This record gives sequence, structure tokens and C-alpha cells, in this order.
Amino acid sequence: MIIPEERVDITQIERYIYRVVCEIGRQMFREYLEQYDAELMRSRDHEKYRNKGKKQTTLKTVMGEVVYERALYRFTDENGVTAGVYLLDEAVGESVSGQISPLLAEKIAETVCEMSYRKTAEAVSAMTGQTISHGGVWNVIQALGERADKQEKEDARLNKLHQGRGKREVKLLFEEQDGVWLNLQGRDRKRLGSSAEMKVAIAYDGAKQTGKGRFNLANKVACANFEGIDSFVERKEGVIASCYNVDEVEQRVVNGDGANWVRRSVTDETVCFQLDPYHRNKAVLEHVSNPDARKLIFKLLYSKQIDTMFDVIDAYANSTGDEREAAHYRVLETYFKNNRDGLVSYKRRGLELPAPPDGLAYRGCGAMESNVFSLIGRRMKRRRANWSINGGNNMARMLTLKSTDRLRRALSVFSLMWLPEKYARPVAVNVLSAAKCPQRVGKGYNGFRHAAIPVGLPFMKEIFSPMPLV
Repeated sequence: MIIPEERVDITQIERYIYRVVCEIGRQMFREYLEQYDAELMRSRDHEKYRNKGKKQTTLKTVMGEVVYERALYRFTDENGVTAGVYLLDEAVGESVSGQISPLLAEKIAETVCEMSYRKTAEAVSAMTGQTISHGGVWNVIQALGERADKQEKEDARLNKLHQGRGKREVKLLFEEQDGVWLNLQGRDRKRLGSSAEMKVAIAYDGAKQTGKGRFNLANKVACANFEGIDSFVERKEGVIASCYNVDEVEQRVVNGDGANWVRRSVTDETVCFQLDPYHRNKAVLEHVSNPDARKLIFKLLYSKQIDTMFDVIDAYANSTGDEREAAHYRVLETYFKNNRDGLVSYKRRGLELPAPPDGLAYRGCGAMESNVFSLIGRRMKRRRANWSINGGNNMARMLTLKSTDRLRRALSVFSLMWLPEKYARPVAVNVLSAAKCPQRVGKGYNGFRHAAIPVGLPFMKEIFSPMPLV
């Protein structure tokens, strides 16, 4: 074995191979698109679509920019208006934002849920063959967010007509809701103030055990938005109806902090409201400084002696000589009276609950604080982040889709770009004749630009030799 005198730079070789592979991939992609365009040209309605020549365009992909040509056609619609159309664009569907491939959009959306726009641009540019700016990342997220918004509004409309898309049937559905205050920027800051509350809601049908003492919410859906109460309630119901067959739900448990917009979900006797345990206990700790009073109030709460608890709070408020302390007792009393129907947890009310779905369990509500952080707070509240209303809403839609494992499926709906199977992969049979493809097959050209093979790596010539197209 011969040991080279100089150390081999593996990183440089890896980068070179990666560039070569990306170049081959871009060329293959261009070939597929142009072959498909040629097929559309042959099979089109020649009387309706008049060929006006080819125009060049660029598609941004994970392999880099794919430059290709497609034919432009002139046609006259039913109203007698003459217009141009690219049949290839019509066939593969709309791209996400300008000319962005669905796979690249997916990578951008997944990364931006963890990093800032600028860091996302750097990461995507480093890990793919495509260079993109932070402004380009922002444009992609706005386009995806707007499409997600349209889908949520459509789901809300269908739900009002009792035509929801949801297929999962459950008898008991859990809902938890809370708000998170986010800093605003620009004109929205001048118009609405330094911050605004983003409403967040989740729904699930139970918890699945994932380890000893560990549970995850099952079949969770989520939504978040800055909008008003009525609009958000409709949006929330539409998102739920996109997953669950709400007509089959017999009982709902709504857990929240008692805010007016949260209680708006309590519509009839089939909806059981529960004051969030975290906010309930936090209220006692914030407004009651006397340790003995705290202990007694908690004891009466857990033993369901609600009337006695109110008498105790009133007695402490009247007996203290400190006006400030008395005011705290009155604040606690008002808060608890406004949410009297939710002070006792749903599991301790003696409700006749249906059996949980197979493999799931019913657990006490109280996951919203954690979900507010994991859904919204971790990405949008820290790092001195400031948001516009539209920009914050669009980011929140990406975050909620990703956290509920629905991002990839949603992007596949938003980005309708596809190719027929015959153009989706090369098959090494029935090679085109030179007569059918004179400038590709039969003249020593295999359909791809040749890339130089690194010295000392002759095996790569065989590895990267593309298979013939059909």
C-alpha cells in the first residue's frame, strides 16, 4: 500500500463530489421537464393552442437552479380574449413562491421553524445546492402561510356547512386554549401598541404512553392567530373539523385560563369547561401570601367545597388590616367566581365519559402551557423577535403544522407540482432512436454535461454515468 506524502483533504473531495452530483441532478431535472414539454406540444389541441416559441425560466431546487425552456402558446378563451399560456406550467401546477420547487420549500419551512430567517438562509444555502437570501426565505414563508390561511378559512366554511373533511371519529374531544403576547413591529406597532395577544388552541382525543410515566397527546391539531374572537373560534373549529368528524363527538372538555375568548367555546351542556390547573393554582399563590390561608384554600378546592372556600376567602379579606392584602383576596375571589363552573377538574365531577380509543388514556388537562412554549414561544417570543400581524400569523401557521406532524402533508397540497411517472425516473429500456432525438441519442451525447472526474478517483466515472432516458 502506498501512503501519500500529503494528507488527503476529505472535506474538499466531499464538496467536489456534492457539486458534481448536484450538477448531474439539475441536468436530469431539466431533461425531464423539457421532455414533458415536448410531449405536451405533440399531444396538444393544435387548433386551440398556437405555438409562439420557447421561453427560458428558472426553477430553484435543492440541487440548485434548474434553467430550462418551455413552449408558450397563444389561445383564445370562450370570451374571445386572446392570452398566452405555458402548458408545462399548467400541467405541473403552481410553484410555492415564484419558481421554488416543493422539496426546497419544505426544507425552508422545516428549518425556519427552528431558526431565524437569516440563519435559515445560511443553513439551506450550506446544506443544498441552492443559494437563497433571508429575503427569499421570508417570501417563501409568506406564500406558504397565505395558502395555509386559505385552507383554514375553507375548512371553517365547510365546518359551518357541516361538511368538514375530518374522518377520525371519537366520542370525547379535549380542547385547550391560551394566549401568548408577542412584540409587534412597524406600522402594526404604531397602530396596536408594542405587543398583541396571539390566541393558541389545540385539540386531541387522549394521551398515548411513550415511556414510564411519559405520555404524548394523540392526534393533536393546533392553530394560532392574532385575529379577533369570533374569527379565531371559527378558524379553530375548522381546523378541528379538518381532522375529526365533529358530528360524532358527544362530549368536549375545554381547558383554559377563563378568558372571554376561551369561554366562547362553551356553547351547550355537552361542553365541559375546566379552569386550567396551572392558572388556578398560580392565582392562589400570587394573591394569597398567608401560608395557612393558601393551604386551607387548596384543601377546600381539592375536596370540592367551593362554597366554603369562598366564605374563607371573604373572611380573610375582611379580617386583614392591610388594604393591599385585602384587595388581593378580592381579586382572587372575583377570578374564581367568574370561573366557578371550572374550578373542579372534569375527572372529579362524576361525568359519564365514553371509553378512550384503543391504546389511549384520558389524563388531566393542563398541557397548554407547555404547548404555548413549544408551539409559539420558543420560536417567536425569544431572541428579541418582533412581528407584523401578517408575518406573525404566517409563521404561526408553519409552527402549528410542524408541531402536529402535518407540515409535509400540507405542503404537498399547497405545492401541486408533479410529473407523470414516465418522466419521474429513467428506465434502461427502449432507448430513443437518433431520428426521434437527433441532438441527444445517437451522436455520442448522453443527455448530460460531462463533469471532470477528480484525479485518482476513476471509479467515479462509472458511478456517475447516468442511465439512458426513454
